[in-house]
Amino acid sequence: MKKKQLVEEYNDCWIYVLLLTTLTILIQSVKSYKFTLMGTVISYNIFLIPGIYFLSNYICKKYDYKKAIAAIAISGVIFVGFVVTMEFALGRGLVLSTIIGDFCGYIVSQFVNLMIYVFLLNNTRSPYILVLLNYIFSIIVYYMIYTLIYLNLVILDGYWLKYFITIGIDTAICIPVALIDKKIKRGL
Repeated sequence: MKKKQLVEEYNDCWIYVLLLTTLTILIQSVKSYKFTLMGTVISYNIFLIPGIYFLSNYICKKYDYKKAIAAIAISGVIFVGFVVTMEFALGRGLVLSTIIGDFCGYIVSQFVNLMIYVFLLNNTRSPYILVLLNYIFSIIVYYMIYTLIYLNLVILDGYWLKYFITIGIDTAICIPVALIDKKIKRGL
């Protein structure tokens, strides 16, 4: 009589949740470092933003929708805790609109991204162009929510140029990210 060997799969989802949380905190940390492009000052965090959508989509595709929701919630709460702690540690006043703008932009855009992504996974073969458009749309939602909440601080002089340059750079970053996403196999 042969014994069945049970193959125990190691659930390493927590590593990706930790990575998503770390990337979210890094985006906030890098926000104050800027470069100039076509006369417009842009933050370096734009190079990292497509990564947060990729990681949440990876968690959803590889593990499950519920784990992706938990990862977004955990990273969002820890992000707020980090910002509050750093503002306190640096002796600066806590500007609520900054925290709310970043947090709401992050959470709303992540949920929009995840809803569309799950729809694509369940109802299509997840064609590359639709996945790419989902990434781009999620980035647009992020910046629009962030701007709406942050609107009282926005000076409209040069705003639209900065907005479209930022979306353009993030779109260029999303192209290889969507290609990598397409190659990931679904499920454990």
